[in-house]
Amino acid sequence: MTDQTTDTRMDATRPRASAAHKSSGLLGLTGKDLGLFIIVALLTILAPFILNPFPEGSALAQFNGGYPDLMQRFVIFGIFAIGFNILFGLTGYLSFGHAAFLGVGSYAAIWMMKLLTLNVIPAIIMSIVFAGIFALIVGYISLRRSGIYFSILTLAFAQMSYALAYSVLTPITGGETGLQLKATDTPLLSNLGPTEIGRANFFGVDMRASYEMAIGDWLFTFNAGYYIAAVFMLLSFYLAIRLFRSPFGMMLRAVKSNQQRMNYTGLNSRPYTLAAFVISGMYAGLAGGLMVAMDTQVGPERMFWTASGEVVLMTILGGAGTLIGPVLGAGMIKYMENIVSKINDGILHQWFAFMPDGIEDFLVFVIHPFIGKGWHLTLGLLFMLVVIFLPGGLVEGGQRIASVFRRKETKTSTVEKSAAEQQQHSE
Repeated sequence: MTDQTTDTRMDATRPRASAAHKSSGLLGLTGKDLGLFIIVALLTILAPFILNPFPEGSALAQFNGGYPDLMQRFVIFGIFAIGFNILFGLTGYLSFGHAAFLGVGSYAAIWMMKLLTLNVIPAIIMSIVFAGIFALIVGYISLRRSGIYFSILTLAFAQMSYALAYSVLTPITGGETGLQLKATDTPLLSNLGPTEIGRANFFGVDMRASYEMAIGDWLFTFNAGYYIAAVFMLLSFYLAIRLFRSPFGMMLRAVKSNQQRMNYTGLNSRPYTLAAFVISGMYAGLAGGLMVAMDTQVGPERMFWTASGEVVLMTILGGAGTLIGPVLGAGMIKYMENIVSKINDGILHQWFAFMPDGIEDFLVFVIHPFIGKGWHLTLGLLFMLVVIFLPGGLVEGGQRIASVFRRKETKTSTVEKSAAEQQQHSE
C-alpha cells in the first residue's frame, strides 16, 4: 500500500518537472505560446488600423470599430473573460456571479480616486485587492458545493451584492444613481481648483487624450486610455499563459477531469479551486478598475446577473479552456453590442437603395428584427450555431479552417512529389 502511494505521488510530480522544462524560452514561453502572445500583442498595438478598414463617410464606415470607447471595451472585457476562463475553462466550475467582483473592483477604484489620487494605478491596485478579498469570502463558502449548487450560490452572492449596492449601502455606493467624480471631491494627493472636476490620469497623462491620424479618406485614433488598458490586458494574457502551463494549471485540469479520483490519491483539490476562484475574481476586479479609469463613474448595474451571464457567453462563444478564445468572444459580443445595435432601417434603405422599391422594402423587413434593438436575437442565433456546430467556440472554427488549408497543402506537395518521382523514373 505504501509503495503504491509513493508511486502515485511520484507520478504526480513528473508533469511538474516537464512543465517547468517547457517554460524555458523567451519570457518563459516557448513554441506556440510565444507565437500566440506575439500575435495578440501585434493585433492589440495595431487595433486602430485593423478596426477601421473602411473610409470615413463610406456606406461601410458603419462597421468601423476603431474608436476609443469600443477599443477600450474590447481589452477590458477581454481581461474579464480571461479571468473567468481560469475558473471555468480549467476547473469546470461555472460561476454565475462574477459581476459582483467587477462591481467591487469598480467601487474600490472610484473611492480611491475620490479620496487619495486621480492617478489610475493606485485605484487599479485597490480594485484588485478588494475584489480578491471578496472573492476569497465568496469562494470559501460557495466551493463547499459543486455543480449547479455552486453556480446558484455564486448567483445568490452576486444578486445580494447588487441589492446591497442598490439600496442598503447607498452612502457608499450612491445607490441607483451610482458614483462619479464631482467638483466637491478633493483627493489628498491632487491639486484641484475649488470648482474643478478631476480627471483620471496616468502619471499626468489624461486617460481621454487622443491623437488622430488622417491617411487619405481614413481616420485613425490613438487613445492613451486604450493603450494603458491594452498593456494590462497583455500582462493578464501573459500571466494566464504561464498559469495554464504551470503545475498549478495541471492540477486545475485534474479537478475538471475527475475531482473524485484526484481526492482518492490523497490530494486535496479545494485549495486549488479556491485559489483559481480568487485569481479569477482579481481579474474581474482589474477589469472593474480599468472601467472606472476610462470612465470615472460606476453604478450597481455592473453587478446585475446579466453582466455575469455576459462573461459566460463570451467564454463559451470564444472557446472555454483555450487561451485566446475568451478574448475573441469578448470582442465579438462587444462589437455586436456597439455596431450591430446601431444599424437602423434608415441605414438599411441606404444599402439597398439600388434595388427596386418592393425588393428593397422586403429586405429591410426581413433584416429589421436582427439589428438595432434586436441585436440580441442575432447574438442568440450565433451562440446557438456555435454551441451546436462548434463546441470549441470560435477557436475551433479557426482550427478547422486551418486544417482544411493544411490538407490542401499536404495534398499538393504529395502530388508534386509523385510527379517528380514519375519524371525521374521515366528518365
